[in-house]
Amino acid sequence: MSALRTDEAWQTKAACRGPQAVVFFPPSHFERKDEKLERESRAKAICMTCSVRQPCLEYALKIKEPHGIWGGLNEIERKQLLSHRGL
Repeated sequence: MSALRTDEAWQTKAACRGPQAVVFFPPSHFERKDEKLERESRAKAICMTCSVRQPCLEYALKIKEPHGIWGGLNEIERKQLLSHRGL
């Protein structure tokens, strides 16, 4: 039996799997604003090619993920979306 629940099986198809995943989360060291914007831009470009972008975003919204790029949105964009949805 798979370790992933059925509703999380999308993760095995995610375009972010592998070494490129590093751009989806902030580094452990200080990151200047221009560096953050560039890293997030690279991550979002990967998301735009991903076939499971929507389930990824819905998962991050459901668990209120506070970090990283999920489904093509950063933390602030996800909070705004949740607010707009009234959640």
